[in-house]
Amino acid sequence: MSVLDTFKLDGKTALITGGAGLFGRQIVQALCEAGAKTIMASRNVGKLEEYAAELRKTKLSAHAMELDQGDEKSVLALLEQIKREHGGVDVLINNAVSRPMKGWTAPASDFAESMRVNATGIFMMTRTFGEHMASRGGGSIVNVGSIQGCVGPDFSLYEGLGLGTVPDYFFHKGGMIQLTKFAAAQLGPKGVRVNCISPGGFYDVQPDEFVARYNKRTFLGRMANESDLKGAIIFLASDASAYITGTNLPIDGGYTAK
Repeated sequence: MSVLDTFKLDGKTALITGGAGLFGRQIVQALCEAGAKTIMASRNVGKLEEYAAELRKTKLSAHAMELDQGDEKSVLALLEQIKREHGGVDVLINNAVSRPMKGWTAPASDFAESMRVNATGIFMMTRTFGEHMASRGGGSIVNVGSIQGCVGPDFSLYEGLGLGTVPDYFFHKGGMIQLTKFAAAQLGPKGVRVNCISPGGFYDVQPDEFVARYNKRTFLGRMANESDLKGAIIFLASDASAYITGTNLPIDGGYTAK
């Protein structure tokens, strides 16, 4: 097998939570292009199905299913549906995120709701599908974190622009890196690898001043674009990274290296 063949996901079934958002769309496209039958899952099945239909028009294999990540019954039901309709899962991308908290002074109940989906939910997905993969002899889990789980906030980026960031996001993205390491240790002997990527800021038509400030914080002088996550996702999902587990890969143009 050539080295390029190790990046292929032909014959694999990949599950991604979410899939229609800023990061999700390019991740789904990458999985499909690498040959995987790709299943997107979230509460907004209609939005996912619209995107899946777009991809199917280009002969890519994309499907949409319902999932409430904060509900264990929903997580278990999703696994059973996939087993019944597609045989099982080889790759899991934990991508979905809930953003109920709007600022430092937001109600504590917003923080708690965020943890239900972004902490407990991530754990349930990782354990449920990780053990499923283990029963099949192996697999790969990739958690989509953030550089905000690696560093403290730089409030100067937002000053005077009416923008900001929130503490729960830092909390659960930091925790995701540690959960990645724990799950890698737990599932590694069973043939399942668990890794994390930590993307930097994604260009989404933010104010020009914010973009200029952010660009200066990176070595490459720009924010992430609609294809920057693709290569890393396929690398970690595929056999090309067969001896890599428990790691966190920043995809940030050098932001966290400064």
